[in-house]
Amino acid sequence: MHKITPCLWFNFNAEEAVEHYRRIFKRSRVLETSRYGDAAPALKGRVLTIRFELEEQPLLALNAGPQFPFTEAISLSVDCADQAEVDRMWDALSEGGSQGQCGWVKDRFGLSWQIAPRPVIEMLQDPDTARAARAMAAMMTMRKIDIAACRAAFERE
Repeated sequence: MHKITPCLWFNFNAEEAVEHYRRIFKRSRVLETSRYGDAAPALKGRVLTIRFELEEQPLLALNAGPQFPFTEAISLSVDCADQAEVDRMWDALSEGGSQGQCGWVKDRFGLSWQIAPRPVIEMLQDPDTARAARAMAAMMTMRKIDIAACRAAFERE
């Protein structure tokens, strides 16, 4: 059991959101669902929380109403091995939402995601700061990150 589990506050659409995420992430599962009881008579029987995992990351979906919408202050970062995975995650998570700069998308529930290609992260951490800076400059012009374009900038002399 993980000691810390991010809790995502949904506007009474947690079930829809969890199913949406489960379709996107291959290794996912629902662990537990709880329901409102007598303490909230107007909501009694409706889903209160869904404890679930995406790629072994535990998450908790809370069905609690419109009081606290998501902001970009919190995002979930998706480690992508290659361009095919970047493309798939970008398309699936931004469907019905919006596409931002530098690999950021907001899904149809308002949750922000960072689509982070591992090869580009490695370029940005390269000890040759000039090469890393060229990759960063290329990435900063992009919405969906293009690994090949970052690599071309990184390797340019």
